[in-house]
Amino acid sequence: MTVLEVIQRSAEFLDKKGVESPRLQVELLLAHVLKLPRLGLYLNFERTLSENELAEVRELVRRRAQREPVQQITGSTSFCGLEIAVSGKVLTPRPETELLAEMGWKFLRERKKAENNSSVPLSTLDFGTGSGCLAIALAVKCPGAKVAALDICEKALAVAKENAIRHKAGIDFFAGDGFATLPGGVRFDLIVSNPPYIPSAEIADLDPEVREHDPRRALDGGADGLDFYRRLAREAAAFLNPDGKMMLEFGDGQEAKLQKIFESEMWVVEEIKADYSGRARMLVVRR
Repeated sequence: MTVLEVIQRSAEFLDKKGVESPRLQVELLLAHVLKLPRLGLYLNFERTLSENELAEVRELVRRRAQREPVQQITGSTSFCGLEIAVSGKVLTPRPETELLAEMGWKFLRERKKAENNSSVPLSTLDFGTGSGCLAIALAVKCPGAKVAALDICEKALAVAKENAIRHKAGIDFFAGDGFATLPGGVRFDLIVSNPPYIPSAEIADLDPEVREHDPRRALDGGADGLDFYRRLAREAAAFLNPDGKMMLEFGDGQEAKLQKIFESEMWVVEEIKADYSGRARMLVVRR
């Protein structure tokens, strides 16, 4: 069977199973098996797959038909141009979170420039790092910054550390439940976080790829989805340098409630920024 025939037949199969963008999904899986860039498939449409290659593709397509995310099947995803290893132990990075990373590194670069390239390194914290994608993107894009990352889940931290090693990103990792995990007296110029923000009762209605394969701990934000934001609003100020900022991702329709939560704790809501689809998605606050 040729590359083109595999793409066509497998895409039809996934389409019948209700998988979105079935052709793209097949192309990603096939490129993984053949160790080609996805667009390289178009130069190899007439290539005939070996029996072993065909068997491997069929198995991966079967898994995708059962709604296992393609990123977990292949074991990695791209985030800000960086290859990030993922598994069922961490939240699979979403494209919209790339905007949070970009906002973070632009702030750090501008702050460094405003300080006339002071020899004191800027510091940033990724609160609830998961795969480490945010912390690693900041470390790579701002090589002079001192980056810390914390997570309550040891298994998630193992994935994050693997990713940091892959990208030679010098990150201080901390395991534990929130700010109490950090050394006494530590302060940051920037705190970023993509915390759990799905209301508990809505998790059952999520797509199977998310509901059944992302860790529930990385999704469940409590009854209204805002538990972690209340905690950040109460506790984060003590860990922020003067003129520092906190940048947070949030869910659809949560912006008004979040603004009230942070203003009630004496934060200044500096910006609510839309994602690439035009939905309010990022919150920027300062003291």
